[in-house]
Amino acid sequence: MPDQPISTHLFAHVLARVHAVCAVLTDEGVLPAGINLARIVVEPPKDASHGDMATNAAMVLAKDAKAKPRDLADKIAEKLRAEDQIAEVAIAGPGFINLTLKPAVWAQALRAVLDEGSAYGRSRVGGAEKVNVEYVSANPTGPMHVGHCRGAVFGDALANLLDAAGYDVTREYYINDAGAQVDVLARSAFLRYREALGEDIGAIPDGLYPGDYLVPVGAELAAEHGSALKEMPEPQWLPLVRAKSIAMMMEMIKGDLAALAITHEVFFSERSLIEGDRNRVADTIDFLRAKGDVYQGRLPPPKGAPVEDYEDREQTLFRATAYGDDVDRPLLKSDGSYTYFASDIAYHKVKFDAGFGNMVDVWGADHGGYIKRMQAAITAVTEGKGALDVKIVQLVRLLRNGEPVKMSKRAGDFVTLREVVDEVGSDAVRFMMLFRKNDAVLDFDLAKVIEQSKDNPVFYVQYGHARGHSIFRNAREAFPDLPESTDARIAFLKDAKTERLTDPAELDLLRRLALFPRTVEAAALAHEPHRVAFYLYDLASEFHALWTRGRDLPHLRFIINNDAEITKARLAMVQGVVSVLASGLAMLGVTAPDEMR
Repeated sequence: MPDQPISTHLFAHVLARVHAVCAVLTDEGVLPAGINLARIVVEPPKDASHGDMATNAAMVLAKDAKAKPRDLADKIAEKLRAEDQIAEVAIAGPGFINLTLKPAVWAQALRAVLDEGSAYGRSRVGGAEKVNVEYVSANPTGPMHVGHCRGAVFGDALANLLDAAGYDVTREYYINDAGAQVDVLARSAFLRYREALGEDIGAIPDGLYPGDYLVPVGAELAAEHGSALKEMPEPQWLPLVRAKSIAMMMEMIKGDLAALAITHEVFFSERSLIEGDRNRVADTIDFLRAKGDVYQGRLPPPKGAPVEDYEDREQTLFRATAYGDDVDRPLLKSDGSYTYFASDIAYHKVKFDAGFGNMVDVWGADHGGYIKRMQAAITAVTEGKGALDVKIVQLVRLLRNGEPVKMSKRAGDFVTLREVVDEVGSDAVRFMMLFRKNDAVLDFDLAKVIEQSKDNPVFYVQYGHARGHSIFRNAREAFPDLPESTDARIAFLKDAKTERLTDPAELDLLRRLALFPRTVEAAALAHEPHRVAFYLYDLASEFHALWTRGRDLPHLRFIINNDAEITKARLAMVQGVVSVLASGLAMLGVTAPDEMR
């Protein structure tokens, strides 16, 4: 990837100054020529009392400089003290450098929020690199359930963040339409087809899908074919019923996703790997065989598996152990058909061949054991040029007032995504699905997520945005020239004397605003959208706390009727909060209401 221009946010600016200091030290012979500066970071210190920012520059450069970290830190600190924006430089521990910025810097950071508007927080760190995010990919055998919902929201928010960080993102859904489960779907739909023709089908047999969501499929088949399918043997009717069932299930799934404002650019059919002009699975196996990565051999029985469950036979195996996996993996079943693993390798090779060297897969909690073999396969099939990051999304425990929610009558054995969205709304679902790290189990309480209280994060953040607009409405009573439209209001506030924002709580809020671009960038690079949800809650909390202080301390109120200058400065600060809350919520796919009812 070519070098990208440094984005304008404050942490990147200070990092650039640290790089500049290192360049001067290189000229002076303190640092060797060509030293790698990529490991240097500038980030908030873990303890806020240590300053505004911290850098590890001396720690990561000391070895190459053949110097003690603290000695090198002294030399870097000496030059940083001459920087206009830096008020204090202190060395901590073995050589960390803590920086305290001058108060005027935070006023300038607020101006950046106003100047950049909705672009504030976006960057070009991704360098337009193509990245494929594959998420949801639920088997097309019924409506989506709550577990699918979490992966869908996570994948969509991650794609939004990567886009905000300057990547060229493609959102993809892998349709598992080639396995045994779709034949079970077809037989289940055929039963409903017979029911639509007037037969009494009785209880749904074990092993078939019991939910009544297949009743419309049966009705469609009856309308389209009449009784003709009943006269056919199963090998003849099965592909017809399967194709119709999958098509209708995918339309249902797309509708479920649309309820969460989730769309995909690509729907890739697993069946297309082996049908049509080319058998891509066979091609992929041949490719790996030519590299020496496929061989005929035998596998030892799995550890802990009963002997009677193990079949000792010669198999076509992928040499996964050569790429870090624990054992080699079968590519063909005993009946000669491909394993799921073989199809998955071919599918990812198709993505890589389409230019996606950077791939992200979002998988359910039960797929953790599959990661190592898949990453081994990606290394082999891309010859080390491709990268796969697998994000595991843990289970969702659905509650109502702390009690488990009963199963859905419509689906038969689970609660559907649509039922949850219809009850609490898309915003609550999306935000709360992201308000916990993806690899931690999530308790989702249907009663709690619609409460109007600080204990409900989605309400608290949205209320922060609405409160900002309420302040603007109240300000117009005293300052009728304050424009109503966002763009006009920002233009009106750009000349505010933001240097008058000197209260510690105001400066803390400005520091939080300055942190937003770095948060977005870090969340995108780490593939962790929950960081943005946490940030928005912290920003809203600080904003609400400052508003509350104004009730007790009149001189801190946002609107001071006899001081237009400080009022305008504080309205500029409120605009900064409103803009960042709106941008962050949009990245998470959540609306930013102007009023809360």
